[in-house]
Parts: sequence; C-alpha cells; structure tokens
Amino acid sequence: MLNIDLHCHSTISDGLLTPAQLVTRAATRGVEILALTDHDDVAGLDEARCEATAKNITLINGVEISVSWRGRTLHILGLDIDPAHPSLAQGLASIRDGRVTRAHNIATQLDKHGIHGSFEGAYGHTSKGRLIGRLHFARFLVEQGHAKDIKSVFKKYLVKGKPGYTKHEWATLSDAVGWICSSGGRAVIAHPARYKLGKNVLDDLLNEFRQMGGLAIEVITASHTKEQALLFAHHAQRMGLMASCGSDFHGPDESFYDLGQLPDLPADCLPVWHDWIKKA
Repeated sequence: MLNIDLHCHSTISDGLLTPAQLVTRAATRGVEILALTDHDDVAGLDEARCEATAKNITLINGVEISVSWRGRTLHILGLDIDPAHPSLAQGLASIRDGRVTRAHNIATQLDKHGIHGSFEGAYGHTSKGRLIGRLHFARFLVEQGHAKDIKSVFKKYLVKGKPGYTKHEWATLSDAVGWICSSGGRAVIAHPARYKLGKNVLDDLLNEFRQMGGLAIEVITASHTKEQALLFAHHAQRMGLMASCGSDFHGPDESFYDLGQLPDLPADCLPVWHDWIKKA
C-alpha cells in the first residue's frame, strides 16, 4: 500500500510548518503522495513542489475551501486542481477577504468579554500577516493563559454560543464545487463526521454534492473514530462516491495523526487517487 496523505496545512494558512518543512517531514515519515490543502489559499504549492521534487514525493495540488450550507460551515477539499485557474483564484481571494472581516468580528466579541488585543495577537501567529483563522485566535488565547490548550479554547470561546463566536457566510457549496471542477480538480467533503448531521440531512448533502460534480468524501481523517470511518466508507459506497484519506495535520503538537501515520482505507472503498498512480 502506498503511503498517501491528502489533507494537511502549512504556515500559508494555519499550520505550524512552512510548505518546505511540511514536505520534508512527510518524506522523513515515509509519505509517497502528499496533497497540501491550505485553507482558502494555494500560495504554498510552488514552495512545496520544489521540496517534493527534491525529496522524490509526488505532490498533489490542493486547497480546503470554507463553505456555508444550510447555516453550517463545511470544508470542501479540492484535489489535483489547477491553482492558477481564474475562477478558483478569484473565488479564494474573495474568501480570504471575508476572513479579515470575520477576524475583526471575533476580536470585537472577545473584547466585549474582557479579552483585549486579540486581533493583533492572532495576526502575530500568522505567517507574515497572511490568512487568518480561528486557530490563530486559539493559539493567542492559549499564549495569554485563557485556556490550557487549543481544544479547550474552541470549547470555551470559538464555537456557537461562546464569547468569541461570530456568524459568517462563506462560499456556497455550488460555488466551491464549481471552482474545483472548473480547475480540473476533484471535490471532496472533508471530515464529514465533524458536522454531526442526521441521516436525512447527510443524504441531502451527499446528493446535492454529487449532483454538483462532487466526487468523494474523506473517510480516514484525524477527527474520525474507527467506527465513523467505517460508517462513512459505507456512505461513500451507498452514494457512489470515492473515498479519501488525510491527517488534517497542522503541527507536531496539534494533530492527532502525524504525517505518514494514517490507517488504510476500508477495503471496499474506491480511493480518490485510484487513477493518479499511473500519472505519478
């Protein structure tokens, strides 16, 4: 079995390693095919590709797009994309602009609860003032002693009903899938168990996603238990979707799975990479 990881993050979004460092770590840990999937940004792909060539790793161009669907935030991976495709590039730029607005709103909410300077503090955890997200706020809040770790921050501050939560409208599902498909990529629903959807709503999502051109769901990922992986393998087969796997790696001390550590996909799944092997 090939060692494949199709979901990880660098300092271009909210990871702790630069694209080159990420690829180096992947190579050290035996990864053979790697997708860099930063949130709403593809700026790290050139650096990652240079290092991948030097380390004899096949790099898959990727991105993780933030989506709003029926009042929920979903993440859609784009794999094997053309990062320079105009509609994809323009769409991602618009989402990044929205992230700045959301960051100001998060900071305003935290300020109301006596936590000051969070916008500047969160930006201090980005890479040269690049894309900003909740994880940057979480790192700032841990640094300032407001929570013991990242997981605690999200539970205490950054989810619905908590002091740092703010509602935000991301790209539509149809736009995100359309951008990915028009760029020649494959759209994948990331960590579907995280959304805690009932079966009827999940079926609605999978049907809409497939009708729009979506091709796969992430079956193996850090936030899925073994039972959830088997369940979503079943959903993939039932709905005629391929299966993907990815660590969702952000950094050595922040990720459940390290690079190169993923269990195999369940045997009956059709891997989203099944025809990449010939191209690699």
